[in-house]
Amino acid sequence: MAFITTTRALAVAAALMSASFAQAQAQVAPAPVTQAQIDKLTPAQIALGRDVVMLSGIHRTFNAFVPSIMQQIFNTVTPTRPEIRKDLEETLKALIPEYEKRTSEMVDHTARLFAASMAEPALKATVDFFKSDAGKAYVEMQPRVIDQMVVAVDEWNRKLTEEILARARVEMKKKGKDM
Repeated sequence: MAFITTTRALAVAAALMSASFAQAQAQVAPAPVTQAQIDKLTPAQIALGRDVVMLSGIHRTFNAFVPSIMQQIFNTVTPTRPEIRKDLEETLKALIPEYEKRTSEMVDHTARLFAASMAEPALKATVDFFKSDAGKAYVEMQPRVIDQMVVAVDEWNRKLTEEILARARVEMKKKGKDM
């Protein structure tokens, strides 16, 4: 299938979410943003939140979802219906532009989350950073670093899993139980 490969992008998103979750667990997690907070936002705050989402490159995360969903549908349907493979591929490709427009829903929602989570001066400072040469360089290098991070996290996770499993077997053996 000629869809853009998005497995890595989704893995990055999962890794970032996992890292954020672990960090939140290690700290006192702030209360989630409420709809009441979002409803009180000014257009200026929402615009700043949107600038953060766009300038930081966060919006790129959402771009991976539609092609990934299309690929999942293709991979789910075609093993049992190989005769429709070509037609389904064409159909899904034709639907991509229509559904890619839906990514703006998540951009808007995320913009509101940022706007409700940060004071306006902090939002402005964040936007200024991402507009600076340093901020632009950060956004430009981020995908490369994240790609490398995902590979490293996968390897680290595999090794850690093997190590923990081996250690658990040793400890269970001490208790007279085989695993």
